[in-house]
Amino acid sequence: MDAGGDRLHPSNIAVIREVYDSEYSQHGFSMELEKALDACCSVIVIEPSQLGDETARWISFGNCLHKTAVISGLTSIVIGFVWPDNVMIPQGSTCIISLLSTALYTASWQFDHCVKYQVEKDPRKLARLPILGALTTASPVVLVRKDDTNRKILHCTVSVAAVAFCIFRLYCGLK
Repeated sequence: MDAGGDRLHPSNIAVIREVYDSEYSQHGFSMELEKALDACCSVIVIEPSQLGDETARWISFGNCLHKTAVISGLTSIVIGFVWPDNVMIPQGSTCIISLLSTALYTASWQFDHCVKYQVEKDPRKLARLPILGALTTASPVVLVRKDDTNRKILHCTVSVAAVAFCIFRLYCGLK
């Protein structure tokens, strides 16, 4: 790919090496990561610590939004069944949190290639990667490509169900 050598291996593993030369900088590492994400590599190993940390934080933030959408949506639905019929504030509040989290997740991550990746932290799974012995850093960030279709369907379905249930309860309460 560039001055750091062949980084896309036949096993579909991309390695972003921490190699500096006259024209290579942190911006070069970011461009190389973008190329690996665009190539849909099954595993991406990021050696530069700053880039790896930023990428891991971005993915964690997306995971947090997803979990917030699902948990608050489910909480809204449960509150709707458990709470007295005349109190809509707790159910409505958690429903709005779910809806906003889903909207933010969809708007921010819909076209981002990082949405397809998760940070792999399991030492047993990491030990199976053939390239880890040839790395120049002791603590790389390893991204593994995952299918996110079920994740998107889950948080969208839960949010829509929570909104529909809130509207239904509000409609029944106005009768």
